[in-house]
Amino acid sequence: MSVTKIMTQRVVTIGMDDKLSTVKDIFDHCQFSHLLVVDGGVLVGVVSDSDLFKALSPNIGTATESYKDAATLNKRVHQIMTRKPFVLNEQASVDDAIDLFNAHRISCIPIVNLGNKVVGIVSWRDVLRSIRKGNDGLATN
Repeated sequence: MSVTKIMTQRVVTIGMDDKLSTVKDIFDHCQFSHLLVVDGGVLVGVVSDSDLFKALSPNIGTATESYKDAATLNKRVHQIMTRKPFVLNEQASVDDAIDLFNAHRISCIPIVNLGNKVVGIVSWRDVLRSIRKGNDGLATN
């Protein structure tokens, strides 16, 4: 089965110079865990919710928040993103995605076309859902 059958096509992208406050707002209001970083429409990195968690002060939003804590929100995406992420092309199979997940400590795989432009994203949850479904697309019991 092709990764295009299981990937999320509507991806949210962010620029390298966007602030972490923007990333935090997106993660706080959306139900996903990865943002793809693009420059001129070309994929250059990935930011996960755990990358953001590690970069921000734990005091943000608490009574003990200081100016220094709040300043961590002014960092830029390029300071915390994973550069040169592992990717698959549109012709890759779900088996290729499984092999990549097993070989590396990653939680998503951007799917790109020949010009390295993003066409989708696959998470390990997408792979698990595809395994749960039969070839006919109906969930098995």
